[in-house]
Amino acid sequence: MLSMKNINKLYRTDLVETHALRDFNLQVNEGEFVAVTGPSGSGKTTFLNIAGLLENASGGEYWLDGENVANLSDSGAAKVRNHKIGFIFQGFNLIPDLNLAENVELPLRYRGFNGAERKRRVEEALSQVGLAARQRHLPSQLSGGQQQRVAIARALAGKPRFLLADEPTGNLDSLMARQVMELMEQINRQGTTIIMVTHDGELARRAERNVQIVDGQVCDFIGDRAAVNG
Repeated sequence: MLSMKNINKLYRTDLVETHALRDFNLQVNEGEFVAVTGPSGSGKTTFLNIAGLLENASGGEYWLDGENVANLSDSGAAKVRNHKIGFIFQGFNLIPDLNLAENVELPLRYRGFNGAERKRRVEEALSQVGLAARQRHLPSQLSGGQQQRVAIARALAGKPRFLLADEPTGNLDSLMARQVMELMEQINRQGTTIIMVTHDGELARRAERNVQIVDGQVCDFIGDRAAVNG
């Protein structure tokens, strides 16, 4: 379970203070698929960075699987990320000179898995996204939708408890976007908790719950009702 309580994030420059998140509260239960929407500058990216332990909050509590991870050291945050969190980005972030298997395998090398375990996980993940037969292809030989599937496989190979997706269909046409969304729904049905930031209202409505961030706070939408949790 992911739980944020009264999270604040303040960015300071010499002349300006910006409150990206203000008394931000959100709970995501195990196995949920939550879509996060909101206008530009509302705090979506800041929320995702804090959820993924890529940056720390200025204040508040962040509990992940029963552990308060709000103020972990860099090494502590890296350990939690490596073992519990997977990331999917809009830009795929594949290494062009590596084939699909090598792209999926690379994070596993950093985690110290032996060769046999890496091979097993890579094959399993690429099979899950329907690309096992193309594992020796380079990213340039694939469509955009297929490249995003490789990025999903890379995340899945680490067997994360939580999958954080930042505009995962933003660079795809509508058909490929639907295919990627169907794959993510399948992954969610298999038990992985997914939090997806998206500007696409149609895709957001397919998630189990739609959360909107406005001015650094949460509006939790259920049906036609909305409430600010600030």
